[in-house]
Formats: sequence, structure tokens, C-alpha cells
Amino acid sequence: MGLVYRISLITLALLFAGRAVHADNHERAEPEAPTGIGTTASAAGTAGMVVAADPRAVDAALRVLREGGSATDAVIAAQMVLALVEPQSSGIGGGGFLVRRDGATGEVRTLDGRETAPAGAGPDLFLDAASTPLPFFDAVAGGLSVGVPGLMHMLGSAHAQFGRRPWASLFVPALTLAREGFLVQPRLHGLLGHARHLARDPDARAYFYDAAGDPLPVGHRQRNPKLLQTLQRLADNGARSLYDGGLAQAIARKVKLDPERPGTLSISDFERYRSRFREPVCGTYRGHRVCGMGPPSSGATTVVAILGMLEAFDLGRMDPETAEPWHLFAEASRLAYADRDRYVADPDVVQVPTEGLVDPDYLAARAQRIDPGAAAPGRAAPGSPPGAPEGRRDDRSSEQPSTTHLSVVDRAGNAVALTSSIETAFGSGLMVEGFLLNNQLTDFAFVPQEPDGLVANRVAAGKRPRSSMAPTIVTDADGRLRAVLGSPGGSRIICYVAQAIVLSVDWQLDAASVVSFPHICNRGRTTEIEAETRFADLEQPLSAIGHTVAARSMTSGLNLILVGEDGKLSGAADPRREGIAGVP
Repeated sequence: MGLVYRISLITLALLFAGRAVHADNHERAEPEAPTGIGTTASAAGTAGMVVAADPRAVDAALRVLREGGSATDAVIAAQMVLALVEPQSSGIGGGGFLVRRDGATGEVRTLDGRETAPAGAGPDLFLDAASTPLPFFDAVAGGLSVGVPGLMHMLGSAHAQFGRRPWASLFVPALTLAREGFLVQPRLHGLLGHARHLARDPDARAYFYDAAGDPLPVGHRQRNPKLLQTLQRLADNGARSLYDGGLAQAIARKVKLDPERPGTLSISDFERYRSRFREPVCGTYRGHRVCGMGPPSSGATTVVAILGMLEAFDLGRMDPETAEPWHLFAEASRLAYADRDRYVADPDVVQVPTEGLVDPDYLAARAQRIDPGAAAPGRAAPGSPPGAPEGRRDDRSSEQPSTTHLSVVDRAGNAVALTSSIETAFGSGLMVEGFLLNNQLTDFAFVPQEPDGLVANRVAAGKRPRSSMAPTIVTDADGRLRAVLGSPGGSRIICYVAQAIVLSVDWQLDAASVVSFPHICNRGRTTEIEAETRFADLEQPLSAIGHTVAARSMTSGLNLILVGEDGKLSGAADPRREGIAGVP
């Protein structure tokens, strides 16, 4: 067995002792938010590394690496395990984005496995009979919010290009756990206590709760025979078997027969689905190259924008424990999110000024709007990046924090960052063939049009909703791998990833220090600081220079691999969740 450092019991206790904190734009923190940050699960090595949200997923990926598998193979094996043991966050019924760097050539490829809206969806999808937007969590539960799942098609495409081990072999760890059972962990148990929408679906209610309606207890051994059958079918017949046979029919039937909010998903929507290789979005920061997933994700464009604006300031000379650098970070993120809200959507359907959003000259001009001594008042206004279309209106749609991230480097130096999601915790609450269906369509704008223009992220048939997922790979000026990272966390993912890069580049913090550092984010108006951390000391000085400050739960799940000058890998999992780092 590889050397694996497991998260401490003290950390787990801290993870579930907190309180729920409500945020802007319908977003609410996960109910078991931490009261503090505990011990980080970290590892170091030279022959590969895996960092993921659950030890069992890490074990599966390490097994694949020891058998000669690639980083892509390892990610697939880990994701199949997460579909079973972390159903609240991702799985077969969801989608994701994958970023890969070739260890031999340095080429970065990005693969879009985002869900798509069914052919029957239109701009009024989430409007009631009076053209009033549905309450957000009313829209989440049920068939109306379910898009065509993209994860399996994406993983199949990635394996065809970059896999080494046989496809079916990658399912063995998940098949074993589904058959023999897995132990329920505190995070799953805690979330079940708040997931009221699961009770409306008989299949989900029977799987996650006992006869009295109580959630699965911590330590309970749970088996999933239906998911076992589904995984075996996918292992035997390939990823495409989700899209052209009985599984697609079962999903479509479940969505259409939802008694309260039926959707229009059909077998033809599945047959049309394709994941897509897209051009990576890259930018520079202090001589490093930062690459990630472009639209329909707003992750890379907004991360690169934040970093591009911060280039104008010498953060490295500042004390990271003071308000000075984080005032600048909050102001840069405030401006970057304003551009995100105005311009980013599915580039196959609407015009997105991707190159303009990360143009160095444009970002330098945006940085001039940042006053080092004072916060700008009110909500940030979007700029006019090169190529920006006219007549766009802002979209401040919600994006929930239940997602997962995996970072993997193999012996050959191939690196993969995968962020996947079913959106809200437990997705739409609909369960079919042993897995939950996403509610990703609620990432679209509920209000499609303002009096003076259209919203880019409005619903349309076949369209992919905007995302903030930001799987990221960083190289140095010589093209050597320096970091593989990403995080769950809804629309705050962008801040988590950008901050991690700043901490590792400007102050050269180690992986464990980076992932456990308190968070700060400004998504347009309010400067959010992580509740019940040492950043509480920043509230007064930030307020004194004009920030509207709110302390909020910020349950990230950063999974980070750093590569030193000597080529040594160091990895760490975010102590706010249950992840670990491991070496083969």
C-alpha cells in the first residue's frame, strides 16, 4: 500500500460542529460548516500523487497508478468510487470539466463534460404562470432542473485519448465497495439531516433514510446493489451505454414522471449529447502560466482576470496575515466577477469575449480602478473587454457548493485536474438505478431578459449552463509543472483557486498551509471573510477602508499538488472536508 496520511479525528470533529450561514444570491453554506480549521491531510513523493475528497477514492486511484495506469485512468477510478461514497457531490448523474497536461510535451488539453438543457427547455423554464422566477430551492427539487449528464461521456473521451489501463479495470474498486458496502462518513450523515428534498423521491428516501425517516448513521455499512448493476453495465459496455440504451430511458422516464415538477428530458437528448475538447484558457502570473477550463465555465477566465489585475501590486512584500493584500484581492475579485456576470455563458450558443476577458492590457487597465487605500462603493460594474458584445445584461444566478475535485500526477509527469458536480447537495433529489440526478439547469439565469438587453446565461435548448468550476494547472517560465489544483464551493471556487495560487507564488507557502489558509472573496459587492477563523481580525481594518464585510462559512475543498524545484511532489487536502493526499 502507498503511504497515505489520513485526516485526524480532531479535524473531523471540527468539520461538523458549525452552523449554517446564509449568503447572497440564494447561495447558502453547507449546514455542517466548520467552527475552525483542523489538521491538513498531506503527503510527499516523487513517483506520482493523488489528492481527492475521500480516502477510498484516493486508494482506488493509487491502486491504478501502481498497476501502471495513467493519471487519467486514476481519475476515472477515483470518480467512480466518489459516485458511491460521496453521492451528495458528484456522480454518474452529473457533469464536470477535465484539464490535462502531458508530461512529455507540456501540452494542456481541456475537456468539457458540462450538462446540456433538453430540447424542450426554453427561456421561461424557471418562470411561473405570472412570469415570476420560481424560488430557487423550489426549482432545484424534481425533474425540471435535470440536464443531460455529461460526466460519463467526458471520462470515456478522456480514456480513449489518454488511458493506459483497460476501461473495465478502472471500475473494480467501486464495484467492490458497492457490493461489499461502504461505511457512512460524518459529512454524508450531516448533509442528509438537511436534505429535505430527498424525502420526496421514494427511491432516494429508501436508500438514504431508515423507516423512521432518520438519515444513515455514521459508521453504517451501506450497500448499493442498483449502482453495482449500473457500474457493471458501464464497465462492460463503455461510457456511451449511458446515452443510447436502458439507462438513458430510465433517467428520462424518472424526469418526465416527477409528480411535482416534471422535466422534458428525452432519449433523443441523450443521443445528441457530446463532450467537447476545447481550447484551454491561459494567463500569466509572476512568470507562471495558469491554464484552466474556458466557457461555459467561468473558472479560468475569472481566475486569470483576478491574477492579471493583482500583477500590478507587489503582494510578496506584504504580510499575508494583514488586511493590505486581501483588500487588493477582494477588489480584483470584485471586478473580475462583474465581467463574469455580464459576459460568460455557453460559447456554442452566445458570443463570449474569452480572449478579451484575459487580455493583459485590458486587465492592467482594470487594475487601475483599484485604490490601494480604499474599497470602491457599491456593486462593481463590468468593463468592456476587447470583443465584448453590446446589449448584455448581468446574470447573478446561484451556484451551489456541492461539488468535488481530484488532482492527480502520474509517474510520467502527466497531470490531471478534474472538477465534477451534481450542483446542489444531492442534486435534484431524484434517484435512478442507484445514483442521483443533477440539478445543473438551475445554474442558468432564471430571468432571461432585462428591459435593456438579454442575459447571456439564459436557458436555451441544448445549451450548457455557466459554471464556476476551475480545475487548474500551473507551470513555470520554463514550462515545468508547478501546481495541480481545484475546489468545490459554488461560485466561490474562483476565489479559492485564485487565492491558492497567490499564496503559493507570492509567499511560497507549502501545500498544507495553502489549503488551510482562511478565505476571502468578493463576488461583486460584499467582501466575505471565512467565519470563525483568524481572518476575523481583518473585519475592522477592511471595514475602515470602505469594505462591506460579512463573515460566512466558506467550505472549500481544495485538493492541491505542488511541484518543487527539485521535482518533488507535495500534496494536501483541504481540512474543511474529509479528503487526503496519497502517493503510490
